Amino acid sequence: MKIEKLPYRLGVGMMLINSDDFVFVGKRIDTRSEAWQMPQGGVDEGEEIVSAAFRELKEEVGTNNAKIVAESSDWYYYDLPEDLVPEVWSGKYRGQKQKWFAMRFSGDDSDININTEDAEFCDWKWIKMEDLPGVIVPFKRDIYAAIVDEFKHLVC
Repeated sequence: MKIEKLPYRLGVGMMLINSDDFVFVGKRIDTRSEAWQMPQGGVDEGEEIVSAAFRELKEEVGTNNAKIVAESSDWYYYDLPEDLVPEVWSGKYRGQKQKWFAMRFSGDDSDININTEDAEFCDWKWIKMEDLPGVIVPFKRDIYAAIVDEFKHLVC
């Protein structure tokens, strides 16, 4: 099957912003590169988008101690590199269609626990929002730049 004919996986992404206006990023456990990303994940069949966002945040960051302060005005799409398509999601999808949420973190750093049951991150840190496109894998940089542009009004 041609990759272009594969569907996009329905997903959510969360820009978790702390009280100092820095954004949470995690280093993926399944890669050797220095790629970091914001929490994101799939939407289960029949699941509401907002519920998926809070579930994924809890699964990846260990807390959902946050409040949604903005939702992306549209869906964001990205395609996987051709060589990754057979390896990711059992080759069922060409990439993801995501709704992004900006969330204000209302907890403390001690609330964050990336050592969850199905851990996706091996490390985490807070970074400046404008630095996000520079830390993500190249095939997601345009999406991250667009998300930063859409949510930049939320930080000083």
